[in-house]
Amino acid sequence: MNKKKPSNGRRDFIKKSLLASSIVIVPRHVLGGTGYTAPSDQLNIASIGCGGKGRPDIINATVNGRERVVALCDIDSFGKHGVTASRKKFPKANFYNDFRQLLAEEKDLDAITVSTPDHTHANIAMAAMERNVHLYVQKPLTHNIKEARLLTETAREKKIVTQMGNQGASNPAQLQVQKWINDGEIGNVHTVKVWTNRPVWPQGIPLPKPDPENLPEGLAWDLWLGPAKATPYSSSMHPFNWRGWWEYGTGALGDMGCHLIDIPFRALGLKYPTAVECSVGSVYRQMWTPEHLPQGCPPSSFVSINFDSTEINSTPLTLEWSDGGIRPAHPDLIPPEDFLGDPGSNNGVMMIGEQGIITTGVYGYNPRLYKKGQAVMTYEQPKEKEAEHGHHRKWIDAIKAGFESDEHKALTSSFDYAGPLTETVLMGNIAIRSYLLRKKSGRNYDYYGRRKLLWDGNAMKITNLEAANQFVGREYRKGWEV
Repeated sequence: MNKKKPSNGRRDFIKKSLLASSIVIVPRHVLGGTGYTAPSDQLNIASIGCGGKGRPDIINATVNGRERVVALCDIDSFGKHGVTASRKKFPKANFYNDFRQLLAEEKDLDAITVSTPDHTHANIAMAAMERNVHLYVQKPLTHNIKEARLLTETAREKKIVTQMGNQGASNPAQLQVQKWINDGEIGNVHTVKVWTNRPVWPQGIPLPKPDPENLPEGLAWDLWLGPAKATPYSSSMHPFNWRGWWEYGTGALGDMGCHLIDIPFRALGLKYPTAVECSVGSVYRQMWTPEHLPQGCPPSSFVSINFDSTEINSTPLTLEWSDGGIRPAHPDLIPPEDFLGDPGSNNGVMMIGEQGIITTGVYGYNPRLYKKGQAVMTYEQPKEKEAEHGHHRKWIDAIKAGFESDEHKALTSSFDYAGPLTETVLMGNIAIRSYLLRKKSGRNYDYYGRRKLLWDGNAMKITNLEAANQFVGREYRKGWEV
């Protein structure tokens, strides 16, 4: 670890100020000009996983430099995927490889951003909450459903102000979608179609062989593995391609589900699903013999998730997810020349109701309302005045305002919401992983998990296939249990 000694922290500043023999109150703007934030009002924040998406996460959390970055952490000390750039951006911040050391040594820490691979989210978040540190965690919230439930309940119990990094949740375009739903523009929704062009990383292939001889200087591989099984270094995993392997990632659903499924989940007030089933794309290198690669995510999948009626939507509905570039066809109500979802139709959402259809792109952009015999209704996106719709800034403001403050209650992806959303997304992965379960039956295999799985959300349990419940949680390496 390369660690610089910090200057006096906020809490030392306050203590010394209280010991002063006399106090002179000077307006803040006199000291530092308009917009100046006194050191005693700054939050001490840190980034764990400061490369990749972690770099904009910590930059945005400073609110244009208003808050103080005291520490950075990454397992790759000299990572060219944004780590070195982050260290250069915040030269006064202490740097660590191990998040546990950061949490132990940064005594005045108020909040952290977590932008690491999916499999380490829960370990870092739980360790932070044990120290009463507020949390911003990238999507998906966790690697599995048990972890999502644990983080949700712990944050509520310990009064931690939280936000998940699905920034589209703060997009004002979602308010327009909500208004159309609340106004009954399309009636009750019976079908939701969601799709993505992911994966755009290697997936549906055999697990690459480790190459420990290529371990870069300054990369703490054992810390990267965290709760996963001990394996030699593989350059095929870090810094990005881990997404396609179940030991570390959550596939296309985990990558994009919290961005896309968020839109109908929020607008329709959805709760825990009741059932899920799927089919997945196969790869053949030998005639009549599909590859069986249960350690990795498939090249494509189609997942169907069932929901009960809600206070907003009074009929049950089915959400259909497809990835690998497979998207739904144009309904008759949508002109054939119109794109679906995003321009180019690569990602999108369609909510199909009794009286019309609402479509959006990823992050809630490009909302459109189609009704028979009427001109399509669109939404003019306002110019963005702050990064990612202020998703990080609102979290910072909520920390300062306090748990259960108006600012806290206004957050669009605190764990009370993001936890159930993540559980819904990861339900699809239970079906996908169960789809590949098999046992020998004569000369062939019995793929016994290829069925509709019934879900008891309160109990976190598949009720009609016990083997599927192994995917509700995971096995942890000794010393990394949560």
